[in-house]
Amino acid sequence: MKRIFDILFSILIVLVFLPFGMLIAVWIALESKGGVFYFQERIGRFGKPFSLWKFRTMRKNADKQGKLTVGMRDPRITKSGYFIRKFKLDEFPQFINVLKGEMSIVGPRPEVKEYVDLYTKEQCEILNVKPGITDLASLEFFNENELLGKADDPQKVYIEQVLPAKIELNKKYIANPTIGADIKIIWRTFLKIVKG
Repeated sequence: MKRIFDILFSILIVLVFLPFGMLIAVWIALESKGGVFYFQERIGRFGKPFSLWKFRTMRKNADKQGKLTVGMRDPRITKSGYFIRKFKLDEFPQFINVLKGEMSIVGPRPEVKEYVDLYTKEQCEILNVKPGITDLASLEFFNENELLGKADDPQKVYIEQVLPAKIELNKKYIANPTIGADIKIIWRTFLKIVKG
């Protein structure tokens, strides 16, 4: 049932968003060199790696300077990237990941391998479900970039405070995943995005 919901909802979103997506793609291409999309290896269900789709919001090869984004004024972010990130538009290409069966609409946000390697055996249980575009942790840490931007050591704050808190929220979700719960999370995510 969840897979059917994911497919139907993703097709609807892709069809509605396509004209806006094309405009965003043109904007990105005109502003800076590099592809329109940014692909990053993330860890999916059962620890299997996959390529996460995003609209590119940073300058080419910016991830070589670190994978964490520290605040909306990170100098690596392009002008179009500021706007795209503010309204979470960079995440929309992940509906392609959903249609490919690599992700669900709602589920634990997939992490990069270096952070998954830090999981305890108990924390690894969140890898038993498909990762998602949004989840309870995404709502709780909606302004994560700003939070990390204020930290003296963003990497340390993320690993010691943010990551464990996210995992606990993800464990709460996977303990009782229902379509009703998914719809509530999707709606709350939509409201957060609209409010900016």
